[in-house]
Amino acid sequence: MFSSLSKMTLARAALFQDAPVYVQFYVTARCNLTCEQCNIIYANSDVREATLDEIKLIADNFAKMGVAIVLLTGGEPFARKDLPDVIRAFESRGVHVRMQTNGFATEDQIARAVEAGGKDISISLDSLQPATQDKINGAFNESWHQALKAMALFTKYLPQKDSFASLGCVLQPQNMGDIEDVVRFGSAISWFTSLVPAHVSDYGHPRGFRSFDQSLRFKRDEYPIVDSIIERVRGMRKEGYLLFDSDQYLDDIKRFIRNEPIEWRKHNDNVCDTPNLYFSLLPNGEFAPCCDHRLDNSYPAYDRAFPDIYRDKAWRKEVEQVTRACDGCMYGSYPEMTISMRFMAAKLQRIGTFLTSPPAKNWPISYEDLLTKAESIRNERRDRPPSRGKSSKVIDIRNA
Repeated sequence: MFSSLSKMTLARAALFQDAPVYVQFYVTARCNLTCEQCNIIYANSDVREATLDEIKLIADNFAKMGVAIVLLTGGEPFARKDLPDVIRAFESRGVHVRMQTNGFATEDQIARAVEAGGKDISISLDSLQPATQDKINGAFNESWHQALKAMALFTKYLPQKDSFASLGCVLQPQNMGDIEDVVRFGSAISWFTSLVPAHVSDYGHPRGFRSFDQSLRFKRDEYPIVDSIIERVRGMRKEGYLLFDSDQYLDDIKRFIRNEPIEWRKHNDNVCDTPNLYFSLLPNGEFAPCCDHRLDNSYPAYDRAFPDIYRDKAWRKEVEQVTRACDGCMYGSYPEMTISMRFMAAKLQRIGTFLTSPPAKNWPISYEDLLTKAESIRNERRDRPPSRGKSSKVIDIRNA
């Protein structure tokens, strides 16, 4: 799945922790959903989108720098009509592309994206209950069903070999009882699941991605419920279910929801690894340390001098002034990249996931079959932790 360039960067990062493994490129701020836990469409609405010519220059620079993976996200990346050309710009230069979507792409868009080289996909799914998902997505009816339709299409067009598919699941008070079901569903269709706890800030301390919705904060009496969820999914991973998250990451979810110091940065003087292992790009192509923070000065990644700027000591001190003041996040990809490169157990786990024992894929899977699998899992008689403000009534998802 990874190019020679990507493999070389991953190998160097595993040895020295100083290679740009991963870049999140917010290619657009546009989105057709207003998810409760996401603020990025507002945070990035003040900047334009990079042109395709600028993106080709970014891809040239990334190849020169040895960037292994670029995540194309947003907003909703499929809102860009030129997304296949964006994918091709990076893949043709040996930079592996991962795509993150809410599932509203058409069949033609999905087919063209895969044909352009996009064989690594993540779709947001927070529940197997349509009403819960639709509410989380901003009260958009049919968004849950649309996500399943997109999953079916990706299993149709993605090759069974050298492809990767995952579900991004945000753990929040309103879906605590749904997490195990999502993991079971993902495993049943050969998709990994990755958890991200909801991130909440306030208007006095705004950060790029974090929601201002205070109802997404966990209450003290919900901490034991989250602990039980974390231990259950950890056990499921050991049983063979396709949970992507490492032990260190799962432990830090418990700390994060309690507002306790997280520990995934402890091998790097309690500072994250941006820009060493990862960083972000705003929609206009400018460097940002991550999705939560920006620099005061502008550094476009399409500038031909960007590879030299990236290694400049003075510039890195400018970045460190931001990162050292940050108390950390649990956005999934950032901590897991650090954990994978600095924690031996996680490093071995990742080798197994991507190189030695990838799961067999039972693709393609029709939308109707996905509905059947989801309904079967949703109706299993198992103890489920309570979700805040949700009835335990079983719902027929075909008619919801």
